[in-house]
Amino acid sequence: MESLTGRVAIVTGGNSGIGRAIAKAYAKGGAKLVLAARRAEQLKEVEGEIKAAGGNAMGVVTDVTKEADVVALFDKTMKAHGRVDVLINNAGVASREKTDELPLASWQRVIDVNLTGCFLCAREAFKIMKAQKQGRIINIGSVSAKVPRGNSVPYTASKFGLEGLTRAFALDAREHGVLVSILHPGNTVSSLGRPTQIGANPEGRMEAEDLAQVAVLMATLPHEVNMLEALVLPRTMPFLGRG
Repeated sequence: MESLTGRVAIVTGGNSGIGRAIAKAYAKGGAKLVLAARRAEQLKEVEGEIKAAGGNAMGVVTDVTKEADVVALFDKTMKAHGRVDVLINNAGVASREKTDELPLASWQRVIDVNLTGCFLCAREAFKIMKAQKQGRIINIGSVSAKVPRGNSVPYTASKFGLEGLTRAFALDAREHGVLVSILHPGNTVSSLGRPTQIGANPEGRMEAEDLAQVAVLMATLPHEVNMLEALVLPRTMPFLGRG
């Protein structure tokens, strides 16, 4: 296993939920964190928590749907640290509107954040990592890329698309020493939907910190090894079997 110590990691959507948990886990492992999200106050809060625990972090206000913001995020990271070793493409939104009542604006918003935003960040990371001849891009997908929920057309489409994006990037990047993979969470306590308590949810939900352990594993595998895809589910989630 490789160490996270001194490695520079960008986490989009790093101000809450899964992104926040991964950022803290990476910081605990010694990585230098760059947190990207739209909400400045939440970024400062997470940055402060990491620093208070002895970690290294800086927040950069970023809207991943805006190309200029994404370019600026990577420029600021390079000015601060001189390299990018890991990108966690985690920023995401959901829509739970009925399919036949779904406004085009809702469809576009989800696709812009979940798919186009991931493309922009991966593209900028790849430029840097290609020159370094090493790096890892880990996209946060969803079990919805395997089995969708009802009334989730744009979210499901974006996560299926993200799996294709991952495979295409992985193919183009591997000759340059850059590894690209996707982590599919099952039901997880996150900002996209937080149950009051796990015991009250018949499906059960993982804590974001549990998922973060897998993100650490994926980033610390030997350089010649890539976990292309990981599907992580809570034990009681009704994913397997027939209804």
